[in-house]
Amino acid sequence: MMNWKTCLFICLGMMMPSSQSLANEQTLSAQRIIALAPHIVEVLFDIGAGEQIVGTTEHSDYPEAAKAIPRIGNYARLNIEQVLASDPDLIIAWRGGNPTDDLDRLEKLGLNIVYSEPESIEDVAKELQYFGQLTGHQDQAQQQAQKFLQRLQQLKQQYQDKSAISVFYELWPRPLTTVANNAWPQQQLAVCQASNPFIDSPSDYPQINVEQVVLNAPQIIIQPDSSSMKSPDSIDWQQWQAIPAVKNNAFIRPNADKLLRMTARSLDELIVLCQQIDKFRR
Repeated sequence: MMNWKTCLFICLGMMMPSSQSLANEQTLSAQRIIALAPHIVEVLFDIGAGEQIVGTTEHSDYPEAAKAIPRIGNYARLNIEQVLASDPDLIIAWRGGNPTDDLDRLEKLGLNIVYSEPESIEDVAKELQYFGQLTGHQDQAQQQAQKFLQRLQQLKQQYQDKSAISVFYELWPRPLTTVANNAWPQQQLAVCQASNPFIDSPSDYPQINVEQVVLNAPQIIIQPDSSSMKSPDSIDWQQWQAIPAVKNNAFIRPNADKLLRMTARSLDELIVLCQQIDKFRR
């Protein structure tokens, strides 16, 4: 059964603090790439390197051409034999969403592995530039990075003086999981000037209970929706009419596949999210 940890892998990626692996001479023009996460695939296509991908993991479904890339595993397990048969000159992995034992094994076998490690929204631009260096698409990567940062800055300026509005971000229903601290969705909420009552929780993705949501009385409930992940255990919030968001039918259901992947495309959906939040603010 799909659970909230799977949701994190498919849609956003838990941001794991670690130093970025540096490109070396062997990877500056990689032509046969295995991309081990949906967001990595998307970024490679953004910079014009999509045709260089020879293998990826499940749920790598954007753009349309990505669906034709051979699958060599998923977030839980990689097919080592298939990886070797793909004869990659570069593997771009993701510490937050790939099995570390498989990565260790591939490194011991001498395969060239670098890591995607975005920790902030601005890091999307760094990823674009980094992947451009790895694949020989520096010019297009630089253009995409600059465009992303300009659009992000414009969005921040647009909402920086907005009054705060309380939201509850329902990342996953059972166990009821939300976002906090430096989580990718929390950074997006900050851009929209949305106030999260659980922001100071001990972890980035805390598990809470319905009673805590009722006590904090959010004005909006955000429920990201994904075509690639569906929970059979959704919560019937209509049972709790005391919550202002429920009473006023203030539910927002953004496209999780766009919003929660650490790519330039996430900004399109973030703009929509901020607009929807602003409607309830009025």
